[in-house]
Amino acid sequence: MHAPLSPARRRFLATGAALAAGAAFGARAAQPWPAGKTITWVVPYPAGGSTDVLGRAIAQQLDALLSTRVIVDNRPGATGTIGAARVARADPDGLTLLGTSIGPQAIAPHVLGKLTYDPIADFAPVILIGTIPHLLVVGKAQPYASVAELVAAGTKAPESLAYASGGTGTILHMQGELLQQKSGARFLHVPYKGDTPALQDTLAGQVQFAFIPAAAALPHVQTGALRALAATSAQRLPALPGVPTMAEAGYDDFVVEQWQAVFAPAATPAEAIARLNAGIGRALQSPALVELAGQLGITLAGGTPQALDQIRKADFDKWGKVIREAGIKPA
Repeated sequence: MHAPLSPARRRFLATGAALAAGAAFGARAAQPWPAGKTITWVVPYPAGGSTDVLGRAIAQQLDALLSTRVIVDNRPGATGTIGAARVARADPDGLTLLGTSIGPQAIAPHVLGKLTYDPIADFAPVILIGTIPHLLVVGKAQPYASVAELVAAGTKAPESLAYASGGTGTILHMQGELLQQKSGARFLHVPYKGDTPALQDTLAGQVQFAFIPAAAALPHVQTGALRALAATSAQRLPALPGVPTMAEAGYDDFVVEQWQAVFAPAATPAEAIARLNAGIGRALQSPALVELAGQLGITLAGGTPQALDQIRKADFDKWGKVIREAGIKPA
């Protein structure tokens, strides 16, 4: 049986315990964010698409780079705005991210009416993942060999030529509207439920042309099933050195690249943004990500949050102007 502790001994042990607890708390507080907490990477599209595949690959890299767990949460619907709204409402602690594309942040707000979030004010930019150029293509049975010939036909007989898109308000739709505004030609817009059926009907000749992501169009261009009239990139695509850019085809300010980027809720601490930017930037340099990006037709970018901020604001203004001039009313 132990002898009872004296008052002095009890005070000494209590003080020691308090000091130990304080030291433990200090050690925990000193641990760098995210200190083992789970990060949720919200994808505002269904599983299996390029945004989802890319997000999951980056999440796997971040597990090790940030010494934490990153889970992907698919929240599809309403052209990507449901997932965006989920992140806008999240706590600004750096533990909820939005891995998204140009649509929900720069286009949908102009065509879907009042949203539950502000695409600029409610999000802190983290990093630009990469960009996807497009090709203006026609089916092999179409007679058009250049953008000039296509525009001439659309000018001579307004709305006699139809173009496909993945839906009203998508980047494919916006490029058709931009071409009309810059050329004066008038085309008939045929929206589909997704890029794939739009591509299929362009191949089948049900519509005369479409703007299609380069990676999706390239195999069909190489087999001759599609004819590429121009690329929307700033430079000619290495895989298609004989295809001019839209600028070379006579249309300045027609660089259109569908970007993939990461955002956090507004007011997320700068320290968390900086660590996320650095971690994702390192992930983008990994051989596995470089190979995957090549398969998806994405040119990896990276860069600072400030650079992404400029891109998103410029595209928000650009497509807002196109939509207003096209007379597209909010749904």
